[in-house]
Amino acid sequence: MSAHPLPEATFARTVLGSGPGLALAHGAGSSIDNTYGPVLEALAAGRKVVGIDYPGSGATPRATAPLSLDDMADQLVAATVAEGLDTFALHGFSLGGPVAIRAAARHPERVTALVLTATLPYRDNRLALATPIWRKLAETDQELLSRFLVMMALGADALEAMPDEQLQQVVEFSAANIADGTPEHAELAGRLDVRDDLPGIQAPTLVISTTQDWFTSTRLHRQLAENIPGAQLVEIPTGHLPMVERPEEWQKLITDFVDQHRDAA
Repeated sequence: MSAHPLPEATFARTVLGSGPGLALAHGAGSSIDNTYGPVLEALAAGRKVVGIDYPGSGATPRATAPLSLDDMADQLVAATVAEGLDTFALHGFSLGGPVAIRAAARHPERVTALVLTATLPYRDNRLALATPIWRKLAETDQELLSRFLVMMALGADALEAMPDEQLQQVVEFSAANIADGTPEHAELAGRLDVRDDLPGIQAPTLVISTTQDWFTSTRLHRQLAENIPGAQLVEIPTGHLPMVERPEEWQKLITDFVDQHRDAA
């Protein structure tokens, strides 16, 4: 059925629920559990959710070569098809956005809807500056990396609302959950470019713009919405982590759009 042959599904995966399909692509340095944990059960209410962990995340072994966006996109589709879903909606968060975009471009006949959150069509200059720091700290100082990530990822409102003790707890939690494959994820984030894929996206698309985001700017979010045919743009007043700052609102944006287009399955 796929325009591109599917590989054997080898990445570790999470499967929950039953019903129409929803495939999930997580963020860099994270995993399905760490990206979607606060909303996974709600996403799986009335849907079958399938998410893969990238190399070096969850139970997927770390890569020995640079990561390939094509491979990651094909693995996401292969895992979802292996779970009995011939067609499905896709959600991509942060690095998972380009993964989901590439999956929708390579396997358009399978994708009924596409939702993109806090993501990007290409590596801009801010990421060009941030990704080498991210990669170096992942290799040398995870506590300092956690401080860098918390500073970059939380919106100003959420960050300033935290007392010192809570902020330290967040830093410690973040440090304990940094994926082993973070250096490879950051390297991929520093070179990705899916702009050529955007005009050919056929699935109904929703771009969720995180308006206090320092990792992926609203400028990049708008570029996605402007270059994917018929895409809708909505805003959520958070930093890069809506699952931390406004999980219920974020989940509802995703599921309302996916359910609106489930008749296309």
